Amino acid sequence: MFWRKKETTPEEQAAAAAAADDPIHIRVRDLVKSYDGGPQILKGVTFDIHRSRINIIIGGSGAGKSVFTRQLLRLEQPDSGSILVDGVDIIPLDEWALVPIRKKFGMVFQFGALFDSMTVFDNVAFPLREHTKMSAKEVKERVMQRLEDFRVADAAHKLPGQISGGMQKRSALARALVLEPQILVYDEPTSGLDPVSSRRVDELMAETSERFGVTSVIITHDMATVFEIGQHVNMLYQGRIETSTTPEEILRTDNAVVRDFLKASGVSVADGS
Repeated sequence: MFWRKKETTPEEQAAAAAAADDPIHIRVRDLVKSYDGGPQILKGVTFDIHRSRINIIIGGSGAGKSVFTRQLLRLEQPDSGSILVDGVDIIPLDEWALVPIRKKFGMVFQFGALFDSMTVFDNVAFPLREHTKMSAKEVKERVMQRLEDFRVADAAHKLPGQISGGMQKRSALARALVLEPQILVYDEPTSGLDPVSSRRVDELMAETSERFGVTSVIITHDMATVFEIGQHVNMLYQGRIETSTTPEEILRTDNAVVRDFLKASGVSVADGS
């Protein structure tokens, strides 16, 4: 790993060590969310996100995936419930207290979301310039290291429109990792891609997980991703978690809702007899 260690107090070091020994990175409990007094979108979501593993969240349109993601990143305040990140419930925290929590997260958007008017270098440098006091030399060193990590250093001074879609994805990952987060959240990373490109993105996500040891949370409807690289899979259905298991076990599920979803997605499930 290439992360630079930060100075911490003995108490913080002890807490971090205890958290690092916990195989569960995030605990979501009884999460409820509605809007303007309307019907509940999330109806008591409960499941675990495993540390340094590839965690996938699947579900059909309207299942609550996007709403859940906004709660996980604390872009919104849920009605009730808890989200414990390294043992700290982030729901009651104010904006100031959320700052160190948010630094643990990196976000990879659906289509990369690189700034068209900035070079690849400046795109990756943007979070460092916005959120740190690093010198220009330190920024350059960190950015070039990340670009080299993802084999896009040669494109540093090109605009996103001048590089391939695959290189844009790699650049987006470099930007997501430049602040050295512990958790990477991917929003529909293979949406709109052809099957070959989708599998290349899967390989990139798996490589990132293995190389950097980050906890990966992939929000997707792509069942191939589940079985290609997933280590834990969670299915949202009508605002609730219907199953939380391994990709291997989900094929043997007795849950009728899950079985119907898998079959509708073209996945062959084991005979329920």
